[in-house]
Formats: sequence, C-alpha cells, structure tokens
Amino acid sequence: MNVIPNSGEVISAPPPHEAYANAPDLRREMHQVLALGAERDGRQARPVTGPPVDATAAERAWRLRQAALMDRMALDDPRPGPVAAAAETAEQLVLHDRCHPDLVAGPHHPEAITLAPSRRLYVRQEYAAWTAAGHPGI
Repeated sequence: MNVIPNSGEVISAPPPHEAYANAPDLRREMHQVLALGAERDGRQARPVTGPPVDATAAERAWRLRQAALMDRMALDDPRPGPVAAAAETAEQLVLHDRCHPDLVAGPHHPEAITLAPSRRLYVRQEYAAWTAAGHPGI
C-alpha cells in the first residue's frame, strides 16, 4: 500500500501482538534499551565481544527499540503521558530514518509518514522487519 502524504491514509503495519511477538518482556527490554543508551552516550563501555558495530546502524537499533518499548508501554497504559512518549520516540525514529533511508527495512519509507498516528504504525512495521532480519545493528 502506498501512502500519499497528508491524505489521511494510514500505513499497513502488523498489529502489535504480531509486531512485538518476539520482543523481550517489558522489564528486560527497558534494561536493554537503557544499557544501549548508556553505550551510545559514552556512559558505559560496549562489551568487546563480537565484530565491530556500525555506529549508524547501532544508533538506529537503539532508536527503534526505544520507540517500540514506548509504543508497547502506551498500549498497556494509554494515558496521555505514555502516549506522548510513544509519539515522541516514534517521531525521532522517523526523523533518523529520513536521514538514513538505507536502514529502512519495511515497505513504507519514512518520507511517506506525515500523519502522527502513522508514526507508531511505522515503528511496528520496522520492529517486525528488524526482528525478521535478525536484529541488525546490535
């Protein structure tokens, strides 16, 4: 499905239970996202196991996981605070992906995402594709 910017059309994305089927439980994912953020900000050294990490792909993986975590939390608690946090982190992912379109894995590219509700759907699309691709960037 192609999306015409500002048309009111919403992207097709897997429902949350499918998009996040292989996601860690919320508590574990929260700890992992915080650890990735600490590595990203230089507050914690990355373990020296495995091959070197591409910084742009690692940044994208952190933004994606953070946005997916906030989306999942907002689904569990749809009050204004969690919903706003989910919208903000989804927006940050869309902005990052517009600068790095080669990292986009799903069928809908971020330049087509102009309506706020589509941003969280975009997160679900990208999380499902990221999971299917074997979690690149981490």
